[in-house]
Amino acid sequence: MKDIQQLRHDLREGVIAFPVTPFHAKDWSLDLAGYRKNVEEMMDYPLAALVAAGGTGEMYSITPEEQVALVKATVEISGGKIPVIAGAGFGGGLSVVMAAEAEKHGADGILMFPPYYPGADFEGLLDYYKGIGKATKLGLLLYGRDWVNLTPGQVERAAAEIPNLAAFKDGQGKVRDYQRTIQRVGDRLNWIGGIGDDCVPGYYSIGIRTYTSSVATIAPKLSIQIHERAAAQDQAGLLDLMNKYVLPLYDIRARRKGYEVTVMKEAMNILGKAGGVVRPPLPQLNPGEREEIAKLMKAYGPVL
Repeated sequence: MKDIQQLRHDLREGVIAFPVTPFHAKDWSLDLAGYRKNVEEMMDYPLAALVAAGGTGEMYSITPEEQVALVKATVEISGGKIPVIAGAGFGGGLSVVMAAEAEKHGADGILMFPPYYPGADFEGLLDYYKGIGKATKLGLLLYGRDWVNLTPGQVERAAAEIPNLAAFKDGQGKVRDYQRTIQRVGDRLNWIGGIGDDCVPGYYSIGIRTYTSSVATIAPKLSIQIHERAAAQDQAGLLDLMNKYVLPLYDIRARRKGYEVTVMKEAMNILGKAGGVVRPPLPQLNPGEREEIAKLMKAYGPVL
């Protein structure tokens, strides 16, 4: 287990990967062997961190027992080489159990998802985050996504009142607002670009140097190239990667709600990785789209 300062050091730049949680098509049961194989392959690349049971990992559809199994497997495979961050969410009861269990089984940090109750008052939301912070000594990543769209002042207050808050992961993609938040809070937190590989140009233009990549589930090599070109301000090279690989994939992902995971899993299946199927309420793939994804994965050859 890494202390908070070491975690922040490790997250200062690079690619944070989100392994999917593969499920068997027959009964939606957890394919833990497939998950382990996927993570083992990811360890061949210089990633900044791995997130067990994150958004791409369908945190909201797994059981507490499955979360523990995923965290334990990821910690074992990483062997302390890179941080393992565990997702926690749902509500004020289950979230603290998930955080404590993740720490018990060797995680290095906690990614705090919005609670199940949408539109909560900020005071209640802050108490929710504080509860997770009190349940673990691990560094926390506050995840602003979906209905959690915090103002700069609210992020500043969370940073002041939660001692082990280590980083903020943006899931809104509003670069103007994010820039204002960073300016107000400063280096009290690490700042992570967290809505998608396609937003790296915007994130890195305001000084961010760490981003969370779902593309890393299929092509870690591409994710690292995206980071390197963006960090070097190689605009032409970055645009080339966006146009050839990232934007065509994200165009398919944007067709239906929940397709962010569905499409990535099918791409993994096509590439011979353990993708499996999604659990409800995420949608299964539309007929005919597998061929479209297969064609795109063939074009991915140079970055696999």
